[in-house]
Amino acid sequence: MNRYILIRRLRGPAFLLLIGVLALLSQADILSWGKSWPLFLILGGVLALAERAAIASEGPSVPYAGAPYPGAPYPGGVNPVAGPAQGTTAIVQANSPDYGKDSAGGQS
Repeated sequence: MNRYILIRRLRGPAFLLLIGVLALLSQADILSWGKSWPLFLILGGVLALAERAAIASEGPSVPYAGAPYPGAPYPGGVNPVAGPAQGTTAIVQANSPDYGKDSAGGQS
């Protein structure tokens, strides 16, 4: 498993564990909830640094074999997402150029 994904998956349990430890410390009157907020910031910063270190240690990502570079033309010249008519819009023009004028059968 990727180290970055492992650290991302441990983020929630780490904060839950910190909340549990702080609850125990609060019950023992060692540390109050109001003074424990810097611990959340420290834990978040440590996890963010660990994620960045995991990403940096992996090196550049290599696309899978046979993948075209970003922006490469599609095979056959047709974008399957855009459909066959590239560069056109789906707006249909009205038959009559006078929208506001009252005509037979129109709205009044």
